[in-house]
Amino acid sequence: MHRRQGRVNAGLLLLLYQISQVGLQNIPSVTLGVLALNIFLFLNPVSPLHEVCISVHEGFYRKNWQRLLLSPVHHADDWHLYYNMVSMLWKGIMLEKKLKSIWFAYIIAVFSVLTGVVYMVLEFMLVKILDDPLYERNCAVGFSGVLFALKVLNNHYNPGRVSNVFGFQIPSKYACWVELVAIHLISPGTSFAGHLAGILVGLMYTMGPLKKVMKACAGGISSFTDPARPRDYNSEYYGYPHYPYRTPRSYYDYTGGLTEEEQLERAVLNSLNERDLGGATYNNERRPYGFWFPPEQHSEEERRRQRLRWF
Repeated sequence: MHRRQGRVNAGLLLLLYQISQVGLQNIPSVTLGVLALNIFLFLNPVSPLHEVCISVHEGFYRKNWQRLLLSPVHHADDWHLYYNMVSMLWKGIMLEKKLKSIWFAYIIAVFSVLTGVVYMVLEFMLVKILDDPLYERNCAVGFSGVLFALKVLNNHYNPGRVSNVFGFQIPSKYACWVELVAIHLISPGTSFAGHLAGILVGLMYTMGPLKKVMKACAGGISSFTDPARPRDYNSEYYGYPHYPYRTPRSYYDYTGGLTEEEQLERAVLNSLNERDLGGATYNNERRPYGFWFPPEQHSEEERRRQRLRWF
């Protein structure tokens, strides 16, 4: 389908209004970039929709793999763009702040391609199960598959919430499945397989090996870490292999329970004792870190004289 030329795109105008209400300064950079890219390609599409949509026939048999990149960022009409981008706006604000921009951009890129791949696999399975070759030519466009994957991530990182799905209060972990069925019933023309592909990709990340594979592919790039689960600097170990970090001992272990004035006085006394003893230790015993307590206690008068001599 093509956009109608020469008419007011009410969905686009409403989307721009929603963005202005949020404020550009309040939208994280990657989320804003995704919004801008989709709006730009809606106004200036690379090719007509039938040349960018993804299907088994075009993607697998004809090897038009560029459609995996083009199909998510093209939309059938302005309302298709509006609903997808408003959803992206709110999901992006929540997830990008949690995952940080570089990792979130990495997720968007991987999910965009992988959703198309899984979509083709699902359609190919329908061809074999139902013995209907028409499923090979089902062509999909739009960002909704990626959004379903992001919904799974958002529910994973924010558990225990309740979502309002068409007026019904649904636990968030089930919301994506309810929406999948509800959208298909309300709008039969939408791609059920495309939305299901998004959910499966999200589950591959949260419950499957995808996250580990992505981290392995990112290699040693320090910025490509998963900030959703930051290091716990108060745990017993963290950091690098073969170099564990232990939490420091309690403050009492280093001060002996002394106040700052008592610590200073004890340090002066230790210095005086070492000077009088020529730096020798008692019984060849190694002194521990922190404040050392000499075995012999002096009277207040002796301490006073030692301070005077030292100063």
